Amino acid sequence: MRNLLTGLAICAALVPVGAWSQDLSEQELLELFLAQRDAYKAAVEGNTALTRGLTLVKADDVEIATEVAKTDPATTETATTEGTTTEAATTEVATADTGSTTETVVASNETATLVKMPADLGVNIRIEFAFDSAALDDAQKPKLAKLCNVMKASDIQLFRIIGHTDASGSDDYNERLSRLRAEEVQRFFVNDCGIDAGRLEAVGLGERFLLEGADPDSDQNRRVEFQALS
Repeated sequence: MRNLLTGLAICAALVPVGAWSQDLSEQELLELFLAQRDAYKAAVEGNTALTRGLTLVKADDVEIATEVAKTDPATTETATTEGTTTEAATTEVATADTGSTTETVVASNETATLVKMPADLGVNIRIEFAFDSAALDDAQKPKLAKLCNVMKASDIQLFRIIGHTDASGSDDYNERLSRLRAEEVQRFFVNDCGIDAGRLEAVGLGERFLLEGADPDSDQNRRVEFQALS
């Protein structure tokens, strides 16, 4: 099994660098996710020879959102993420099909560990949102269909969904809007695609990791990124 995963990780290097992930096949996406998971594990274990350029970055004031079954709204839980204990804010969300509710639990961390992917391991999708909006338009959902299939069929336990913006606007505004957009994609995967909520978390990084650093305002920087962590 290990040899198979290693072979898939090597194959992932053959995926065209810079290609938008909605243009990749399900097999190519699977190969990238498996390679991400192997590289992330190597980075956590300190095995730099196998990280393939993936780096772990400490960042301040990052909010990580997870979808959970609805609990007593009068109860405020304390969440622990990346080793930091914080108060978690909750937002009630109605599911699309049943009318039942889930909660988006947002844990604000003083310091969190982020993953910076090299270009050849990146899984990025261009999702177009209306100006100043986090609503996911129906026309954008087909771009996520292949990812849905890959996520549901794979044995990967945790995916991180990351919203990114360009460099226009304030840091706080960009990070909040990018997180809300990542949460909207997260809810689509849970409610429309049937992916278990425990396998997903959403993060908004605003303009922290620009894809096109030479042109900070480029629309190439406005994207949703997907990472396989375990």
